Amino acid sequence: MHNLTPLSGFVGGALIGLAAAMLMLLTGRIAGISGIFGGLLTPNAGDRGWRVAFIAGLIAAPLLASFFTNAPLPSPTMPASLILIAVAGLLVGVGSRMGGGCTSGHGVCGIARFSARSLIATAVFMAAAIATVAIARHIIGG
Repeated sequence: MHNLTPLSGFVGGALIGLAAAMLMLLTGRIAGISGIFGGLLTPNAGDRGWRVAFIAGLIAAPLLASFFTNAPLPSPTMPASLILIAVAGLLVGVGSRMGGGCTSGHGVCGIARFSARSLIATAVFMAAAIATVAIARHIIGG
């Protein structure tokens, strides 16, 4: 799949940066999805509203973009079994907990704050992703 769209990528990246900056300026919070979602699972109701709004925005944004551009939403394909997808999701959750945040929190917000921990975490995320793709495509996939 080669869908290089530099303009939409630039606009999307700018919107992500703007949303992260606004969340930090308005609430003092980091825009890390695992932390935001994880906060919904705890009984503290004091900050539930902004967390729900943030997650709802993640879901609504592609739907609104599709509506206004008349572009159909892509249909996801699952190349593996449902059990494998569930195990992978669980491992991502455990990994983000162990790493003190997810890729969005470290990669977008942490690097912008020049956090050494986030720079290292993002480098590890990228190295693991590169190794995973290389193994999946060139060793396992044939």
